[in-house]
Amino acid sequence: MPDQSRSIAPRAPRFRNPADEGLGAKLLLTFLALAFLLFFLLMPLVTVFVEAFRGGWDTYVEALVEPDAAAAIRLTLLVAAIALPLNLAFGLAASWAIAKFDFRGKAFLITLIDLPFSISPVISGLVYVLLFGSGSLLGPWLKSLGVEVLFAVPGIVLATVFVTFPFVARELIPLMEDQGTGDEEAALSLGASGWQTFWYVTLPNIKWGLLYGVLLCNARAMGEFGAVSVVSGRIRGITTTMPLHVEILYNEYNMVAAFAVASLLAGLALVTLALKTILELRFGAGNSGGRH
Repeated sequence: MPDQSRSIAPRAPRFRNPADEGLGAKLLLTFLALAFLLFFLLMPLVTVFVEAFRGGWDTYVEALVEPDAAAAIRLTLLVAAIALPLNLAFGLAASWAIAKFDFRGKAFLITLIDLPFSISPVISGLVYVLLFGSGSLLGPWLKSLGVEVLFAVPGIVLATVFVTFPFVARELIPLMEDQGTGDEEAALSLGASGWQTFWYVTLPNIKWGLLYGVLLCNARAMGEFGAVSVVSGRIRGITTTMPLHVEILYNEYNMVAAFAVASLLAGLALVTLALKTILELRFGAGNSGGRH
């Protein structure tokens, strides 16, 4: 006779596979996702281009070549051209140090890199006002040397660099950590110098991730509004970038010109998105480890 006192092990619960959901649930989820993209992404984007060309091609071109608009476009490209190399150098140095070495303060450095993600851009702009304003220690001293920071190009560059410097580092850190230090150690053991190891071993392994981070950094640099609006002073034709110029035109009820400049920004964003997609395909295919 079997022992009735022997305990029977409980049956493990059976979890439902999401792939087993019915056709109705799949169609509903797909419809909700497409509807969200349509109403919150595609329709506003299409509206920008429709309003930009409402007055015709000649009006569109005239809005872009107008002196203040042309100055805003040049300033935006100039600030991005200055901020990108600075963030590129910082991102390479920081990610290489964090991924390849152990040192005191490593966690603190990672926290500093993530700081712009947790601080409002307006607050970062106000910080530069406190540092370089007329009531600060640095502001009057730099002004006596003929260096204008606030309401000038240097202040716009500083604010843009602050809000964009995490992008390159945050793309490279997980990639370098995943690759490890084996290749670099092998190169050093064969007599390569530190710079040779970086140029011929480390850099080729991270080139696609580096380009990916540069694209994201460039897109944010050209579209930054909050921090730049605080430190620029919004001097029309002098310290207004493209996002600021769009706001000025919109407040003046010059809708066609505002949407024309906005469409140029949107077009640059779409080009960046296309390049980002290409790099994702190339990056994912060329690196089995992948980026996290």
